[in-house]
Amino acid sequence: MVSGGERRDWPAWRAQLQEIIFEADTPAGKAFDVGLLLVISASLVAVSIETVHPYGERYGRELVRIEWVFTAVFSVEYVLRLISVMRPLAYARSFFGIVDLLAVLPTYLSLLIPGAQSLLVIRGLRLLRVFRVFKLGHFVGEADLLRRALLQSRRKIILFVTAMLTMVAIMAALMYLIEGPESGFTSIPRSMYWAIVTMTTVGYGDISPRSPLGQFVASIVMIIGYGILAVPTGIFSVELLEASRRPVSTQACPSCAAEGHDTDARHCKFCGARL
Repeated sequence: MVSGGERRDWPAWRAQLQEIIFEADTPAGKAFDVGLLLVISASLVAVSIETVHPYGERYGRELVRIEWVFTAVFSVEYVLRLISVMRPLAYARSFFGIVDLLAVLPTYLSLLIPGAQSLLVIRGLRLLRVFRVFKLGHFVGEADLLRRALLQSRRKIILFVTAMLTMVAIMAALMYLIEGPESGFTSIPRSMYWAIVTMTTVGYGDISPRSPLGQFVASIVMIIGYGILAVPTGIFSVELLEASRRPVSTQACPSCAAEGHDTDARHCKFCGARL
């Protein structure tokens, strides 16, 4: 836990830097984040254009130079984020800390591994900051609500998926025996592929039963598919209704940069630092 003494010893310029980079409730912080989102969007456009063959050949060098400029900007920003928090390692291990690092690594890796720059689309994850930039703190609360509902329903969903996989295996083996290689059911794994496609109502049609008995079994699988689609939704909905809803603020912890705190919180629920 970060003590009050450590907070008092924190240099004013670093506290101000932390407020600009991590807080969206101030004009400077909002301007910084909006500018950052524009740069991220421009970077994603440049990466996407580079993958278009005619433009990649014609403007390849220019796009590479532009990409290095973006990488330099993001590298400086990442370093500033580490400097502006009391616990740099805590931020570096956080979700956005890892995303920020991955946003710059591909360009450097491209010097050793050709084509690694295509991984720069990871920068799109950084656009998630828009929730904080425009003060949509309730979306942070909704995300936490969904996370808790998923955690509460994970055992039931795992049990449901296990039962479905068992049913898929049974139906696949049955169709393999009924139809055989002549109808495209060349193996049980391939028959399982058909069962999954049919049960999920996707229906590619690349494999289909031809015999009356096989078509009858397929009809049963289709009907089962319509029924089972509602089961995981119902499980999750129940847990979602039971999950408590509490408002959260957009304030970032000055120590570990974590977000999603309650509006009346005085300490960070992740590292214990005073907010």
